[in-house]
Amino acid sequence: MDIITVEKRSVLTKAKQLRRNGIIPSVIYGGSLPESLLVQIDKNAAKKLLRCKREGSKMEIELDSKLIPVQIKDIDSNIVNNEILHISFQALEADKRVNSKAQIILENTDKVVGVLEQLLFEVPYSALPSDMIDTVVVDLEGLAVGKVLTLEDIPVFKNENIDLQVSADSMILKITDRKSS
Repeated sequence: MDIITVEKRSVLTKAKQLRRNGIIPSVIYGGSLPESLLVQIDKNAAKKLLRCKREGSKMEIELDSKLIPVQIKDIDSNIVNNEILHISFQALEADKRVNSKAQIILENTDKVVGVLEQLLFEVPYSALPSDMIDTVVVDLEGLAVGKVLTLEDIPVFKNENIDLQVSADSMILKITDRKSS
């Protein structure tokens, strides 16, 4: 699990001013925290974090020499200039279930013979922090035309400690024959 260092931020400082100074405003809420914590992250550290983590990822935050287990709950960004505007973190408690989502990543898409249609990109679920999953990689090599892949075909989603919030027979992808005109 990755650790990122944050600092407390002042309520008086405007978010726009922080971003101009290379700081990303953030918040940590939930869990056993008595109240939400306003924090700030260095822009370069946030970019580095988001290259390997995404919404639903579990990690730890270091604040005032204390480690807080969290998940990335929301990333607010400007898609026009690819700028991170705000990151929300949810504090985790080891014995409390949390809602999250696992990203589906397709591998070897170039080896698919037919037309690949991905229908599900992320899977919402609830689990204890120890059972959380970040991403699920699906290897497409060797899948034939006509193949339909559902959530129940993926072993990690058969874990009894993970409660899917969509039907287990939900279609992830299908491979159809190339049609000639």
